[in-house]
This record gives sequence, C-alpha cells and structure tokens, in this order.
Amino acid sequence: MGFLDSLLGRTKPVRPDLDQLFALPSAAVTLRAAAGFTPTGLGSVCFASVEGGAFARIQQEVRELLDADTVRGGIPVEFSRDTYGYTWLLSRHPSDEPEATVNDLHAVNTALQDGGFGPQLLCSLMGFQGAPAGDRASGTRPLALVYLYKRGTFYPFAPLPGGGEKRDNALELEVRSALADDLRVEQDLSRWFPVWGAPGL
Repeated sequence: MGFLDSLLGRTKPVRPDLDQLFALPSAAVTLRAAAGFTPTGLGSVCFASVEGGAFARIQQEVRELLDADTVRGGIPVEFSRDTYGYTWLLSRHPSDEPEATVNDLHAVNTALQDGGFGPQLLCSLMGFQGAPAGDRASGTRPLALVYLYKRGTFYPFAPLPGGGEKRDNALELEVRSALADDLRVEQDLSRWFPVWGAPGL
C-alpha cells in the first residue's frame, strides 16, 4: 500500500486466514459458559456460483470429499441456492463434534480458494442454539457465528423468533464481548450482514 492510499484512507485488503476457523471449537466452549449457547452440529459455506466446467468440477470434488467422511454417518452435504442466487453448502455433524463441522468448513473454503475461486467465497457460519440468560421464557433461540472470508473476521448473528426479519442486537453485542479473546471479531458493525434463512442457522 502506497503513501497516497494511506492519505486517502484506502486500506489494503486483508489476506484471508482460513486457519481462523479452527478457533471456533474453543469459542463454542466460551459461548456455552458465557451465554448458554451450544453448537447445533450444522455449518455452512456461502459462495457466488460461476458458470463453467472448472467450478462445477470443484463443487463435485467438495461433495465427494465431504460425503466420504465416515464420521458423518451417511448424512450427505446439501447444496442449495438462495433468493439472491448465492450457493450454500450445508454440513451436518453430531452437535458435540464442533471440530468435525469446522473441518468441513475449512475443507470447502480451501478447495475453492486453491481452485482459484477465492473471490467467489462470501462467508461461512456455524450454528448454535440456546436460551439467553435474560430471556429464558422465549425458549431456544438460533445464533450463528459468521466468518467473513474477505475480512478474515467473525461476527454473531442472532435472528429473533417469530419469522420476521428482526435481530437481537443486544445478544449479538453480548456475544461479541464474550468472544473477544477467542475470535478475531469484526469491529465494523456495518459489516455484520444479516443472513436471513441461511442453511445451518
């Protein structure tokens, strides 16, 4: 980055550090103790699809790699497309095996990055559920820890129950504080994008 870039406030893009994903299992322990949320065993990766044989081949390789995982117990990965045209890959594991979920997320991100499709990667998320300490009456609630590929950071996403597109900002800020020592949390709140209806949430 040059002097002019610094002067004009332009910043150099952060190089993605996929190994940040391996901090999720320890963050899960902290999250259980601090806020009562536990992993669901679900995790997903979102990417922009690209037409062409090379991309389709990598998708097939990823499917074969993850479906061959004997720990999965015969549950295949699922591909879906959202209303914005983005592709999601959903991985399922027992809820007490967050490491296995993280391994899947890392494998998918790495395969796409190594295949030259890193720019198509948008985010990965790991699902949690629990009842916030101050709101036990509302029952079990979903929560996701979202990894922004291009930023190399995480943020919490906590949709409110009821089907409307509303989120629990107070819970998200509580989770941010609880995980400050476990994860590289995204400091720019404007980048805490909602992922309504994301597979794995």
